[in-house]
Amino acid sequence: MQNPPVRISAKTDYAVRAAVELAAATDDHPLKSERIATAQNIPLRFLENILVQLRQAGVVVSRRGADGGYRLAQPASEITVADVIRAIDGPLAAVAGERPEKLDFPGAAAPLRDVWIAVRASLRDVLEHVTLADLAAGALPERVRERAADPDAWQTR
Repeated sequence: MQNPPVRISAKTDYAVRAAVELAAATDDHPLKSERIATAQNIPLRFLENILVQLRQAGVVVSRRGADGGYRLAQPASEITVADVIRAIDGPLAAVAGERPEKLDFPGAAAPLRDVWIAVRASLRDVLEHVTLADLAAGALPERVRERAADPDAWQTR
């Protein structure tokens, strides 16, 4: 039996891409949602809903009017990929909607809680150490580059 891969939803992928687009903006003017959508090939209506969620989570701020649009709420170097994912999906790792530390498995499956906690720690090890500034500059942290360069990382098994 093949295990399902960790799934990143289209919504989360779009949110990270939109946030990186904001991080890559070279001037201090807010970006229009249309410009972000075009630059990242994201359906505009879908993007607008995502931007609302990012605003509600405090990742972006918006301004109305002719000069309005979106910008990051903090410097791109202070916003991690994990921050964006949590704004869209909530906790990085949940099992049946529960945080792993709240789980209690019976009998022989008891150690499984620690496995799920270790999985969350692995996700954090990458996602909490990659900032939007890193992505916008194309300069990933060494630990991430090393993981991605490992041939096993590219295996789909």
